[in-house]
Amino acid sequence: MKVPTDRSYSPTHEWFLAEDDTVTVGITQYAADELTDITFVELPEIGSEVGPDEPCGGIESVKAFSELYCAVKGKVIEINDALNDNPGLLNEDAFDDGWLLKIHTDDLDALHGLMNAKAYQKHIAAGG
Repeated sequence: MKVPTDRSYSPTHEWFLAEDDTVTVGITQYAADELTDITFVELPEIGSEVGPDEPCGGIESVKAFSELYCAVKGKVIEINDALNDNPGLLNEDAFDDGWLLKIHTDDLDALHGLMNAKAYQKHIAAGG
């Protein structure tokens, strides 16, 4: 599985792509593959505050329900509305079309504690 090198990764299989003061959040292809057929995506409302220590959404599949965590504190400025009609986008293209939400943050330093692509690949190879 190819893991993009332009983003950071959490041990719970979310990815974070920082562009200026905006962070795009998604789940990794590994997570999408493990969940199998994704049937529903629950995302926070635009304008809501999210933080790293509490769930900010969830993903339901035929196999399980998984909570979504954000590594940064900030305000939700955009959600991927395409997932309402087609949650399977996460299975098809988790790293691009299947992005989940965008957060405006002043807390980009929180991303420094996350894994880069190489470390994330080692994490999943070790069964993480």
